[in-house]
Amino acid sequence: MKKTTLCLLLAVMFGTMGPGCIGTAISEGAGVLLGPKGVYAEIQPVGATKDARPLGEYTRFELGEISDQMGGKVPRDLWTYLPGEFRRELNGNKLPDERGGKTLLVRGAVLHYEDASLLGFVAGPLEEVVTRIELVDKGSNKVLGTANCIGRTTERVNAGVKEKAQGLAKAIVSWIDARYPKERR
Repeated sequence: MKKTTLCLLLAVMFGTMGPGCIGTAISEGAGVLLGPKGVYAEIQPVGATKDARPLGEYTRFELGEISDQMGGKVPRDLWTYLPGEFRRELNGNKLPDERGGKTLLVRGAVLHYEDASLLGFVAGPLEEVVTRIELVDKGSNKVLGTANCIGRTTERVNAGVKEKAQGLAKAIVSWIDARYPKERR
């Protein structure tokens, strides 16, 4: 009986929504499942080709300083949430974390930070943090590659500083993951 009632309620709800509302409901539902987005664009590639996996010698990944290049406009909470989200993404991608191993340092700067305004929430929210990130050999301080990494939220359910930190962590770790050999995990 409960299943029939639920199906009937959903049918009535979707039947009374306009096409735009149904699309929004689907988009917001996907936002709950998938979370914020993280994308990167290499500026100085880590390897000579897209298929190169030069980060295989590293067995530890460390988040270094990411400075605020926006004159203090980046919320302090971003720095609170980012380390935990970075570690969570590394673990989720099964990247190694050996205390005595060779370390790859992630450092950079926030170039742009945007919260959605009230108008943005009505028209379709867009919140993002844009960073210039360097992957650095911690022992030699040699920069191995540079990329713009972006944490972005486009659904109301993913709005907020923590979600942008999660998206940024996804972008950084997906860049490392793309250059790390699968057989080393």
